[in-house]
Amino acid sequence: MEILTTPISGLLVIRPQVFRDARGYFVETYNEQRYRDAGITAAFVQDNQSCSSYGVVRGLHFQRPPFAQAKLVCCTQGIVLDVAVDLRRNSPTYGQWYAVELTGENHLQFFIPRGFAHGFSVLSDTATFTYKCDNLYHPEAEGGILLSDPELNIDWRLPADLRILSDKDRRHPLLKDIQTPFES
Repeated sequence: MEILTTPISGLLVIRPQVFRDARGYFVETYNEQRYRDAGITAAFVQDNQSCSSYGVVRGLHFQRPPFAQAKLVCCTQGIVLDVAVDLRRNSPTYGQWYAVELTGENHLQFFIPRGFAHGFSVLSDTATFTYKCDNLYHPEAEGGILLSDPELNIDWRLPADLRILSDKDRRHPLLKDIQTPFES
């Protein structure tokens, strides 16, 4: 596997080795020792999967300490634009975001450490999205940022009028209006 760094410290894109032949493909999606050797030391305790249709945007979500979560995400079918926003208040990249296109064809994974908000938009007819978390979900620790926050100016690669959001995601505050709970 190949580890690709990003301009934001801690965010990593992982390109696993894909073995293809006439039968299809095989890919090792997680190997604790290989990821640990690459510096990803999160001990994953929960796996999640979602299936969404074109135009769905989920996020920007985070869990407040002590229930913060690191995530290892991938798209197993379809195409998503995956976005992470740095919420570490002492970070030189606080408030900056990074996006990567994850597809069922490219098999890329995105490692998002604790201290980031996370979201994705679905760019294909449907997409199946999976993620590993290093902490269990706690509803009382849930937080979010409005995905259309003008200060962030995230290009979700979808026209605003075609975006499908949950009611909860429509009501998230702007980044400037949240108490950032994360240290660098």
